Amino acid sequence: MTNEIKPDPLAPHRKAIDQIDSEILRLLNERAIEAKAIGDIKIASGDTEMYRPEREAQVLSNKMKANPGPIADTDIARLFREIMSVCLSLEKPLNIGYLGPEGTFTEEATIKHFGGSAHRTPIRTIDEIFHAVESGKYDFGVVPIENSTEGAVNQTLDCFLSANVYICGETELKIHQNLMSNETDLKAIKTLYAHPQSLAQCRSWIEEHLPHVEQIATNSNAGAVERAAKEAGTAALGGKQAAEVYNIPILEKNIEDNLTNSTRFLIIGSKRIPASGNDKTTILVSANDRPGLLLHLIAPLSKYNITMTRIESRPSKNGNWSYVFFIDVLGHFEEHGLKLALKEIEDVSSFFKVLGSYPVALY
Repeated sequence: MTNEIKPDPLAPHRKAIDQIDSEILRLLNERAIEAKAIGDIKIASGDTEMYRPEREAQVLSNKMKANPGPIADTDIARLFREIMSVCLSLEKPLNIGYLGPEGTFTEEATIKHFGGSAHRTPIRTIDEIFHAVESGKYDFGVVPIENSTEGAVNQTLDCFLSANVYICGETELKIHQNLMSNETDLKAIKTLYAHPQSLAQCRSWIEEHLPHVEQIATNSNAGAVERAAKEAGTAALGGKQAAEVYNIPILEKNIEDNLTNSTRFLIIGSKRIPASGNDKTTILVSANDRPGLLLHLIAPLSKYNITMTRIESRPSKNGNWSYVFFIDVLGHFEEHGLKLALKEIEDVSSFFKVLGSYPVALY
């Protein structure tokens, strides 16, 4: 009696996937050819604006709206972001400066916003990023602006007071803290390196699982991970990008006490960005002290039905107890209603500056 060979139920699906992959490969290269042709036409006409933030935001938004599933909209956006990043690199690779060293959360945000094909350079301080973008050394810079649990990044706010740059985009990153070490047993870890904020964000987990370790604060998590990768008996907290950069295993993932912790990053550049259809505007404003000062400044927003999403104050450094306000509103500064509101705010201000209008972060 012969054994009947049953057909492999996976075979037709694997064959279909192979055929689909071949078609995807062909179409990706066709897209790259068209993208390069656009770049060649722009270069021939003297147009150096290869990267259009508002156009990219529109494309990603449209793809998310047209997505039939089952792939999640955010994953569709991430995939198309990478496709556009690769195609743009064939035209003219972008040079991006970000707050370093390598492996920081800011580098993760840079990759999320620009894709993996943009040329990334770590820069030591936020001030240096502003100066590098202002001087034209880099096309764009990426800086943290606020954290959902720790609040505003004051150094970034202060740089906007004097720098001649514009906000060209924003991206948000969920901050997941991971424990990294070359040790395989938690009991073998004697020292834990991390940025003070990360130690605070993981306090409960550390007290439960690593009560015996010495905690040493560092200037950055990336620097902490770099040390842990070289020193026996140590561990560090940081993001997945740091684990990849410094080639160190992640022992425990997502150990932060607050799983909703996220950081917002701003993209700064040298030019204003046209409207994308879903934009946010940031203004910097100050006025001579008087009763009801803040109410006078923001009253036009209510008058023209403008939504304010954030307000932050900082010392103006022009005198004691004098403040400037950073205000985020929905809309593009060229839209009629917002333009009227901003004009009225400017009229009652002693100092007024539109820091930029830019596409709202999609995911």
